Formats: sequence, structure tokens, C-alpha cells
Amino acid sequence: MPSSRRAFLGGTGLIGLAASGAANGAETVAADAWLQTLLERYAAFGIKASGGEGDNACGAWLEALLQGYGYACRRQRFDAPFFEVARATLATGGAEASVLPQAIVAPTGPSGLAAPLRLASPGADLSGAIALLDLPYKRWVSLTDPQVAQPIADAFGRGAVAVVAITTGPTREAIALNVSTHKPGFDKPVAILAPRDARPFLDAASTGRTGALVVDGHGGRRPAFNLIARLDRGAPRDVILSTPRSGWFTCAAERGSGLVVWLSLARWLAGAKPGVNVELIATSGHEYEYLGGEHYLSQAPSPTKTRLWIHIGAGAAARDWHELGPRLLPLPSADSQRVLTATADIVERVRSAFHGVSGLEATYVADRTTAGGELVNVLDAGYKSMIGLYGGHRYFHTRGDDLRCVSADLVQPVAAAFRTAIAGCLDA
Repeated sequence: MPSSRRAFLGGTGLIGLAASGAANGAETVAADAWLQTLLERYAAFGIKASGGEGDNACGAWLEALLQGYGYACRRQRFDAPFFEVARATLATGGAEASVLPQAIVAPTGPSGLAAPLRLASPGADLSGAIALLDLPYKRWVSLTDPQVAQPIADAFGRGAVAVVAITTGPTREAIALNVSTHKPGFDKPVAILAPRDARPFLDAASTGRTGALVVDGHGGRRPAFNLIARLDRGAPRDVILSTPRSGWFTCAAERGSGLVVWLSLARWLAGAKPGVNVELIATSGHEYEYLGGEHYLSQAPSPTKTRLWIHIGAGAAARDWHELGPRLLPLPSADSQRVLTATADIVERVRSAFHGVSGLEATYVADRTTAGGELVNVLDAGYKSMIGLYGGHRYFHTRGDDLRCVSADLVQPVAAAFRTAIAGCLDA
């Protein structure tokens, strides 16, 4: 612990270090350059599907960085589902479009499946058909969402041999959906079609013309790992800082912005002396409804030994866009569709720290209705003091989530607010 409260507040402790992050313009420029380098490095790993080449390389990169900051690192290994696509298309007449196989994948095989295309309208006869499900406009996230899960189940219940869902959303791209490994998946093919490619198939389905769906590749389960890093100061209690690192695509803003905030806090906490141990966790398996986070909870420090848990989830600092017809025009500001929650014991301190940060200033009390992502499982596990962030920007879960969607100047205010919040909570 600091030798005195005065020393802690005066600059040798967390609050002094938190304030020093914005000391002058030169330091801000240097910090932005460092954050931008991290964002670009994360994006360069490419596809981050759990246990894949990009995810594993990212984990190794983080391990080297954190060891350089003084953390002792270890890997927690587990298996995650995967599917490597050889071909995934929907065709009718002269039209053909790529589709996303919906995990956990039920493939058609290389020869595919030919059947009438029919709209999955209420009461329609779907016997022997490929059902086309035109979903309403939304920033889609997960197959656990009843607005998508129930219509798919209903289509199969009415005899469909496959379902192609059109994920209508802001970018007109196909939106990948997270899925749980704990619930039985669909045993027939499900694929996602981009709204921008949908018109010829909707026209064909309106008259029942034949379509051909191919979902071919190989899959199963493969090794993945959580990266756990620890700075043990011999203190009686811990601060846990968690973030996911895996995702369906490049995830530059979805994952990258939060991961870079997490890294900046890890480096800051390594230089501070807050009288607590620091444990960091970067999980794989996120797209399988927080699979890596579940594995980590089985060996995380106990609730009684944890002073504070901070979880930084999706879209921490993603770019906002104007939606002008079919075009999206980038804005210099952050997408406000991001949510911050904190437990009742610290919510006022957190709310004060994030004052003026769009979308995050309205900090909610964390419970099962407001908390998102892995934080729900943390709440259920009995941890008492928590801060959690999650969001869903316009390119969320799409192939277009690249470096256009994030920049260091968007990340910096979030990292600074987290430093202030953590310092205030640990000083309480």
C-alpha cells in the first residue's frame, strides 16, 4: 500500500498517474502514435476466429508485450468450434452471391443443395424449400436473439431444408452471428446473405424458383487459448482487467479499440503502486457466447480476493458514420451506441470519470438487464465491484470492420476515462 494517503493522491499513486497522462500536447501526440501503432498491429493479424492463425498470432504478440511490461504470462488452453470455408454461395438463374455459413455449421457438402426458394412468411408452406428469411433492420449480434432464432426454428418446423437469413443492417453487408456451444445448433444448413445481394433471391423466392445453396468446407473443434498475465505484488486483493481478442473477421474497431484500451491500462497499472495485484485476461472463444470467459472464471481469483473487475468489451471506441441512402460517410467522432455499466457501490465515481464521453456518460447500474457480454457471467459468479463496457457499431460483425472504423484519437478519451475511474474506485 502507499505509505500515506497524501503520497497516493499527490502523484506516486494511481490518481497522480491518471492525471499525468494528459500533461501536455507533446505527450498526447506520443500517446496517440503509440495507440495507433497498436491498432494497426492488431488489424494486421487479419481474421481473428477462435484458435485460427490470426487469433493465435495476436495472443503471442500480446504475451510478448505484457512480459515486457513486467507481467508473468500463461496460456489457458481449451477447444473451440471452427469451420474453414471452401465454398459458400447461393445461386438462382444467372445470379450468384457469397454467403456466410452460420456457426455451428451444418455443411451441404461440395454438391450443395438444390430446392425451391420460398419466403419465410408467416404460415407459408416451406416443405422441401430453401427458406429466405428477410430480417428487419437492426445491428445484429447473436443467434441467441429471439428475433432471429425463433424464425429460423419456425422455418425448419414448417419443413424447410435450409434457411438463408438476410441480416438487414446499416452497412448492407452480411452480419455474422455469435452462437452458444451449450445449446443444440440447427442440424440443417443456415447461411447469412448480405442485404446488398438479396434482391434477385427475394424475387426468385416470391415465385418459388429453384435455388442452389452450397456450404462446403471442413470443421470441428481446434485448440484455442486465453492469455492470462499477472503482476503479483503480494497484496491481499486483485484487480482483474479482461477483454476478448477473438472475433469473426478483422474486428479492427469491435475488438481492436477495446484491446488497445486494455493494453494502455495494463502498461499504466504496471507503473503504478495501487496496493493490489493485477491480473489481465485476453480471451479467445468470444464469438461462441463467451466460451473463453467461461473457462477463465473456473480459475480466476475468487470474488472475496478481488477488489475490482474491469471488462472492456466490443466497440469501445468505434467510428461513427452518417447513413445517407446506400452510402456511409465517416465522421470524426465515436459511435455513441456503446454502453457502460458499473456496480452500485462505484457507479457514481465511474459516471463522473466518463462525463462527456458520448454514450458512456450515462453509466448504468450493472445487473442482468444492463450488463453485456462476459460481464453477465462475472455478475453471476458473485463478484461485487465491476465496470463493464460493450457496444455495437455500424460495421460490427462484418468484413468491413477495418482500420477505417477506428483511430487513436477515438481510443484516447476512453483510456483516459478508465484511468480516472479505476483510480477513483481503488482510492475509495
